[in-house]
Amino acid sequence: MSAPGVEQLPPRWPVPPGMRSILEEIDERIAKLPNRLNDYGYDPFGFDPAFGRPLLLVMTYVYRHWFRVDARGAENVPEGRVLLIANHAGNTFAWDGAMLAAAMFLAGDSPRMVRGMAEYFLPTIPFFNVYMQRLGSIVGTPENCRQLLEQDEAIMVFPEGERGFVKTYRHRYQLQRFGLGFMRLALETNTPIVPIGIVGGEEQSPGLANVRPIGRLIGSPAFPITLTFPWLGLAGFIPLPVKYFIEFGEPLYFEGDPTEDDATIAEKVEIVKTAIREHVDTGLSRRRTWFG
Repeated sequence: MSAPGVEQLPPRWPVPPGMRSILEEIDERIAKLPNRLNDYGYDPFGFDPAFGRPLLLVMTYVYRHWFRVDARGAENVPEGRVLLIANHAGNTFAWDGAMLAAAMFLAGDSPRMVRGMAEYFLPTIPFFNVYMQRLGSIVGTPENCRQLLEQDEAIMVFPEGERGFVKTYRHRYQLQRFGLGFMRLALETNTPIVPIGIVGGEEQSPGLANVRPIGRLIGSPAFPITLTFPWLGLAGFIPLPVKYFIEFGEPLYFEGDPTEDDATIAEKVEIVKTAIREHVDTGLSRRRTWFG
């Protein structure tokens, strides 16, 4: 079974026999996705499921065999519009977001393609803007997020932003300040929030320092120094094969005026932050070492 508009890979495509069964599974799951594709195979934001098939193959392997993800509670994610709010880490590459997206695609009988809200500087990277859109991510503006929610999409948000993504190992699993924008959007669009705790991202590329001046030189908000980057060049982006734990909480529903003052919105955000902290603690209690 293949997804509508998705051509089967020709027999000459160099895929090992074991991988071909995974591709068949991916095609079956793509066919179940609640997407709104036009005649050219794109949705209104440029997402193309067929474009991402090779990446999904890689992500499935990483999910199951490199990080050996233990994802629990995915059934808590309601159908329709939803905000997936999680803690953030990684330093060199957002594997936590990739594994969260993989969990939503691979766990359970109702796959979802999660939409990511990308940092503003990412589309400025040559060729990456089109690549990003084809894979379902868009620039993280409130208007873009609002339009996706109106299309009943599942949106992944890391309210810590760069503050959480790039930090030293001694600050691991210390939740940084949360932005308030996701809560205002949830109130405005009547969208449930699923709090998620992710364990593993802090150890995949343990941070030693963040040299912001170098980051500014290349147009990035940060420049992490890790155990392997930049010492090993591009190989420094390869994460350690730590074990990931992803804990999906029960959906949270909020009511109120999205234009309320920051202090009032912050009280609601703190409820989400507390739930995430509890799920992170649960994940930490389940592991014995970084690798299992």
